[in-house]
Amino acid sequence: MGCWEVNADTVASSRFVVRERLAADPVTALLVRVALGRYRWIADFVTPVPFREGEAQGGAECHDELARIRETLADTARTDLEIAHRGPLPDPLLRADLPERITDLLEWVWRETVAPDWSRRRRVIEADVVARTRQLSQLGWAAALDGMHPEMRWLGSNRLQINTRAFPPRQLMGAQLLFVPVTARRGWISTDRPDDRGAVHRNAVVYPCSGTLAEQGRTSAPEALAKLLGAGRASVLMLLDSPMSTTHLVAMTGQGLGSVGRHFKVLLDAGLVGRRRAGRSVLYYRTPVGDGLVRAQDS
Repeated sequence: MGCWEVNADTVASSRFVVRERLAADPVTALLVRVALGRYRWIADFVTPVPFREGEAQGGAECHDELARIRETLADTARTDLEIAHRGPLPDPLLRADLPERITDLLEWVWRETVAPDWSRRRRVIEADVVARTRQLSQLGWAAALDGMHPEMRWLGSNRLQINTRAFPPRQLMGAQLLFVPVTARRGWISTDRPDDRGAVHRNAVVYPCSGTLAEQGRTSAPEALAKLLGAGRASVLMLLDSPMSTTHLVAMTGQGLGSVGRHFKVLLDAGLVGRRRAGRSVLYYRTPVGDGLVRAQDS
């Protein structure tokens, strides 16, 4: 999965330690703000398409992803930043070491804030892949793509709406298209740079996976519901906004498979959840009674 939790979006949403580091390095702090863009456009060199040609998905290591950013030519980085900024760069950024600066920061964020929790993040990502693969095999592309991005829609007739911006359509016939789940709160689009003939061979839709860590606080159920059902069962019930398998819930909650299974049995017996089969898997969902109980916690 590479380092796709460690992008400029992750840096911007981090707390305390990152702010302290940026406060001590005002040039890099300005670079982060410009790289994020004023108009929801992240500088392209900060978000390269994951996985090199010939690699299996998941084969790229963190340092490989970072090396690709570090190797960006200074002129290329400057152009990408100007596009994100929609104008000339501020004077402090008129320098040649911008790729090295952003890479050093991303490497630090990975080491200090992501790597210690990577095993759990990876379980959540893998569970999302399993769930969407199941949707694809059972219901087709429209269902598998649903929820990746609020503006993304499968329109049929070989047309995939990526967003609602007024960009000209792009022809991707014969190109590689990757769908990459991440645990950041927002997704983005990545494309390879055109080759000598102007062709782009790889493109990626990077999207927040279901059950992202941004929703982690929801696994701590409200105190009243936890007292009623027990903390573990209440957490499972809170997470069932959409149907999920036991494997998905194990990845999201960190509870054991046996514990999640026992929670489901109690919730089923109480009429708070239902279940249905999807291929070889069983998906659990909240019943209207369960929905009402969850909504009552917000009132």
